[in-house]
Amino acid sequence: MDQILFFTVAFIAILSAVYFVFARNPLYSVLSLIVTFFSIAAMYILLNAQFLGIVQIIVYAGAIMVLFLYVLMMLNLNAKDESKKKNLPKFIGIFTVCILFIGMLGAYKGLTGNTTAAATVDSGVGLTKNLGRLLFNEYVLPFELASVLIFAGIVSAVLIGKKEI
Repeated sequence: MDQILFFTVAFIAILSAVYFVFARNPLYSVLSLIVTFFSIAAMYILLNAQFLGIVQIIVYAGAIMVLFLYVLMMLNLNAKDESKKKNLPKFIGIFTVCILFIGMLGAYKGLTGNTTAAATVDSGVGLTKNLGRLLFNEYVLPFELASVLIFAGIVSAVLIGKKEI
């Protein structure tokens, strides 16, 4: 049952991602990207990575998509202002999808040749406790450097956006 649910959610994610690429209206494109983000969060939860699923919803479907929608509303795109676009980006996209499909087909053929049984899955994989233990023991220096970098970016954005008085 879990496998059927996983493949259903994966199919929805792929379908909405393809619609994101080929949608003519940018608003529909962003809304399909939100569906893709929620589908990926559902896949994380089905894979016993609850923390990553919740972070996916909060960060991407929440904050990033609100930013995208805000930018779209600020651009005020009209269909009459949009001139005929060249077909080159579509052909590049179709070519890239074909290359990706060939790579996935090769990976699938490589997986079907391996008949060894899967190892026993640890029920603690993906839990916040284990992620925090790993993050603050083994990767504490990169974590702190990333936080200093983000803080420097926030301070820089405030200083750049500040008006002179």
